[in-house]
Amino acid sequence: MKFKKIAKVLLSCVMAGALLTGCGGGGEQPAQKADDTNKSGGKIQLGMITYLNASEQKMNDILAKIEESEKVPLIKHTVKFYDSLNLMQMGIESGSIDEISVYKSVANYIVANNNKYEALNQKEHTTIFDDNFCFAVRKDDTQLKADLNKAIDAMKADGSLDKLVKEYVTDVNKGQTPTAVEIPMTESAQTIKVGVTGDLPPLDYVSADGKAAGFNTALLAEVAKRSGKNIEIVDIDSGARASALSAGEIDVIFWAIVPNGDKMPKDIDTPEGVELSAPYFKDSVEHLQIKK
Repeated sequence: MKFKKIAKVLLSCVMAGALLTGCGGGGEQPAQKADDTNKSGGKIQLGMITYLNASEQKMNDILAKIEESEKVPLIKHTVKFYDSLNLMQMGIESGSIDEISVYKSVANYIVANNNKYEALNQKEHTTIFDDNFCFAVRKDDTQLKADLNKAIDAMKADGSLDKLVKEYVTDVNKGQTPTAVEIPMTESAQTIKVGVTGDLPPLDYVSADGKAAGFNTALLAEVAKRSGKNIEIVDIDSGARASALSAGEIDVIFWAIVPNGDKMPKDIDTPEGVELSAPYFKDSVEHLQIKK
């Protein structure tokens, strides 16, 4: 359930927010306009999901150093962290922040379901970096990691993973709520607990009645079929996903780690004592604002 190489990247987009989970990626982007400010003439207040190993000040310092070392005009953002997508949306709708940073699939879902929002100009406000989404497990769960990798590799090989992406992400109709997927159960099989935050619709989604749905549950259903394991979904807060995994409250969590370069710390969103599976999905970052 719950993402850089050169600084022609716009400041906000080296960070998708632990929204999530990933294993790498990189690329370049055109330099940004230096005079891109909010209505009051100050820095743009940018909301993003809280980073595991970085404070707001540390993130702002990192971005300032990128701009200084590369000597290119970049958009001036001031980062504000939120522990969930819902709180971040409340922040932008109340005027506390000017933009929010989310994955493109999430941005598309938000815009389709709420006409208050619009995506900013892609050339100026998004990155071409792709964060690869993975499963995170405890470091000593080597067999579980191997089983997950085997299922992911098999789904890639037979095309079923691409079909799930197409059905649950790419071709989702405008305004369509992610559907629940029944996860098969095998009598007497091992049960693994998988954490879901609901902060990445339509990838990681929890409905109003508390039921998980969307792409990740469809993926888990396939993993259950192929691994012979039973899967129990556990609803957890985004900010508690790493601690829940390390404490044994869950066995697996969806994770996205920001790709790093020489300016981005390797541990900026990496939990200690965790191993990552093979990637199963990738996405870039987009910024949303309230329509003017």
